[in-house]
Amino acid sequence: MAGRMQIVEGDITKLNVDAIVNAANERMLGGGGVDGAIHRAAGPGLLEECRGVPEVRPGVRCPTGEARITGGHHLPARHVIHTVGPVWYGGRAGEDELLASCYRSSLNLSVKHGLRTIAFPAISTGVYAFPLDRATRIAVREVRSFLDAHPSIEQVIFCCFGDAARRAYERELAGQGAGDV
Repeated sequence: MAGRMQIVEGDITKLNVDAIVNAANERMLGGGGVDGAIHRAAGPGLLEECRGVPEVRPGVRCPTGEARITGGHHLPARHVIHTVGPVWYGGRAGEDELLASCYRSSLNLSVKHGLRTIAFPAISTGVYAFPLDRATRIAVREVRSFLDAHPSIEQVIFCCFGDAARRAYERELAGQGAGDV
């Protein structure tokens, strides 16, 4: 199992995997952080494809906790899986379950589309302010559980932007996290 989960520190847009996960917003039309970086690297075709994703209600193509898949366009990754993580409101607004759902939804799309390698950023830990250690515990727990049940996924990469995120994932994968969520 440990061999199926890997940590890298760097730019998710450079990874040659079947899919990279975009920490998107509900509109799916680009934004800041990793979302903006993915849209810039993928080129205008990604924005055009995202515009074609049907809205489930006005202004919402992908509700929080769900995921949608598009092509990778100019990225090395063949696909982009867009998922919308929760904004942190102190942990009393269902944030943990919504974040867990982001990972499950993204991995389910991977299986549905026959993808074998997928890379995740640290969803919701940027401008959405989800506490890094808490988010890392949820991410590793959900991915570990999914991999136990789905041998078709060969590798999940946690792509960390910065030393603090990398260290948090290293601690969690080594079983030295800060405790249960």
